[in-house]
Amino acid sequence: MQVHEPVFPPTSLFPSPSFKLATSAMDIESSSGPAQGGARAGGALARIWGRVKGVPVVAKDKAVEFATRVRKLGQDDPRRVIHSLKVGLALTLVSLVYYVRPFYDGYGISGIWAVVTVVVVFEFTVGATLSKGINRGCATLLAGALGIGSQYLACLFGKQGEAIVLASLVFLLGATATFTRFFPRIKARYDYGVLIFILTYSMVAISGYRVHELIQLAHQRLTTILIGGATCVFVAIFVCPVWAGEDLHSLIAGNIDKLADFLEAFGGEYFQCFDEINEKSKTDKTCLQRYKTVLTSKNIEESWANWARWEPAHGRFRYRHPWKQYLKIGALARQCAYQIATIHGYVCSDAQVPCAFKRIIEAPSMKVSSEASKALRTCASAIKQMAEPSCASLYVENAKSAVEELKAALGAAQLDDSVDLLEIVPAATVASVLIGIVDRVEEVCEEVIELAKMAHFKAPEKQQQQQMLHRGAVKPVVEGGGETVSVVVDVPALADRAECCTKTTEANSRASRPDTDPPMK
Repeated sequence: MQVHEPVFPPTSLFPSPSFKLATSAMDIESSSGPAQGGARAGGALARIWGRVKGVPVVAKDKAVEFATRVRKLGQDDPRRVIHSLKVGLALTLVSLVYYVRPFYDGYGISGIWAVVTVVVVFEFTVGATLSKGINRGCATLLAGALGIGSQYLACLFGKQGEAIVLASLVFLLGATATFTRFFPRIKARYDYGVLIFILTYSMVAISGYRVHELIQLAHQRLTTILIGGATCVFVAIFVCPVWAGEDLHSLIAGNIDKLADFLEAFGGEYFQCFDEINEKSKTDKTCLQRYKTVLTSKNIEESWANWARWEPAHGRFRYRHPWKQYLKIGALARQCAYQIATIHGYVCSDAQVPCAFKRIIEAPSMKVSSEASKALRTCASAIKQMAEPSCASLYVENAKSAVEELKAALGAAQLDDSVDLLEIVPAATVASVLIGIVDRVEEVCEEVIELAKMAHFKAPEKQQQQQMLHRGAVKPVVEGGGETVSVVVDVPALADRAECCTKTTEANSRASRPDTDPPMK
């Protein structure tokens, strides 16, 4: 007997509850779709309209911000504005080669090289402009002559061999000139000239293969380049000149001053205990940050020294001024700045050093930093005034004597059994680096004295002191009796330079407290 199982229709024919819910949700969404779509479209239009309305406000803010930046840029160094006007003046002058008909008839389209020369040669300083102008003129003259010579040499090999000879010469001279750019001396002073030589020689030699009037073309190009270079040099020298030598001179003096600022402010900042608030020992934090610019001044010092060699005698700077000596002083100042950076790291650290140990080394350390600061300040002032540093050696000797006191204090602290050596390591490191700074300061002073001899700095004038009137009573011996006579005696206070320096040093080294010596401006 066969048993037939009941056959049920597939479940897919009957919608599930979840399917019904989804269908109802879709129906609701489709019914509310136009309303929500309209709301979204209205919101998008409102946002777009808000942005459009805000465009004038944003544009105004950007314009004000740009104007503020331009104003600040001009106020930081007004010479930048003058330089821009000088470039515009030079371009206007050389454009006469095109505007004046006789000039255009003589030079034609080659007159554009005068404008190009002004654009690429005119620099901010006189030295940089002279360097580029002379390099470009000499390189153009030499490359043009060699290009014409190469063209005539290639013509001797016939029409077929001419191209081969020219290509070989261009390859040989181009490769050789490019290799010479790797020499440090040529790279520093003549790199632009070598680059122009390669460009000009290649243009003359290659264009001569198709151009028949090669000499006329070279003459026009060389003349217009000389016109542009001469215009740049004339405007740079005679219209508000900016001398690279003066900038280098001021930079070196300013760098030494920044080192002196740190050493002057160092004692009051480092030797205040963490549980004390001493208003007199609080110093301006910016004085501890200025030395950082000394660490990154090498490239600009070398550039300015290189450009200063091209400049003629001007102002207080004679011909063949010892610009290399400034580089030596700058290098020593950077070495001192690196040691100062080490000390600054400990000043800014949170290392807990016992105040008792700080008190032991406080007096000699502050005396060392104070005397070293005065020595650097004297050197900076001597460079600025182009006078011999009269008292720098005296301050260095005082710093050395303070170093001996500091070494004795460190030795006494190490012999004390109650002192934990691990706790005093940061302060001992600061004292050790401070001792090394004195050696760098001494080297800086020696090089500044050597600069004064080489540059023939003026001898320091004897300081004119006001005559002090001392009023006293004198009892002269009167024969035969008589009354006592009071006599007023005027005694001028005369002191030479050495006595003045000695008195100043004694007054500055009476105590190691930072408030005893007012900061020297």
